[in-house]
Amino acid sequence: MKVIYHIDFHQVYSHDPASAPGRIEAVVKALADRVTFVEAVAADKDDIAAVHTADHMRDVDREGVFDIAALAAAGAVQAAVIGLAEPCFALIRPPGHHASAGSAWGFCYFNNMAIALEKLKRDRKIERAFVLDFDLHFGDGTVNILGGKGYVSIFNPSSSDRNEYLSSVRAHLFSERFDIIGVSAGFDHHVADWGGLLTTEDYREMGSLVREASLKNGGGCFAILEGGYNHLVLGDNVLAFIEGMEARRSTRDQ
Repeated sequence: MKVIYHIDFHQVYSHDPASAPGRIEAVVKALADRVTFVEAVAADKDDIAAVHTADHMRDVDREGVFDIAALAAAGAVQAAVIGLAEPCFALIRPPGHHASAGSAWGFCYFNNMAIALEKLKRDRKIERAFVLDFDLHFGDGTVNILGGKGYVSIFNPSSSDRNEYLSSVRAHLFSERFDIIGVSAGFDHHVADWGGLLTTEDYREMGSLVREASLKNGGGCFAILEGGYNHLVLGDNVLAFIEGMEARRSTRDQ
């Protein structure tokens, strides 16, 4: 599978868990020799401006994180475009699902998912989209930006029971037909991370469900990194999800 990535994502650009040293490195190590890394390209500021206000963009610039946040947004766009033809994962940071049009919080600056889907919609590459956000925290920014657009359905699963959680994901993924499924992939719900609920195998299962639903729809799928802060398990969780999306199991599991 193609994984969008850039060496600049190793930067420690702020003092928050999403920017912690070693986080991206842990994922790169787990994915080495298992995926095809594609370098993220420079952002088109018009794509960001189509989603975020000029004042917000200036605020992000004043914080000194515009370039890295814009690169993450560009990586999400690349993953979405590739995802129309084949599953793709964007190994990017900063995350984005807490960024609204004119504000942001929760380690986010620009809403990577919204920027990617709005780009596909403007370019008439899609008519209907589905967002699965399985991060521990509700993706309020994505809902604020895309929730009223009419062409996007958004699901943030919430359950304290693993089986119910996965059942709800399946039910929503197969509820309608979509041209593309975009996943805000936060891995902080893992049993060894902040949420303490899901197993590594659960992420593989969700990856498989995403791929199965996209094939049933005759559409595409892509995912972008959101949360996930235990470096000891993050790489394995991302790998499991990717293998689910491409229906390939790791040699570790055979």
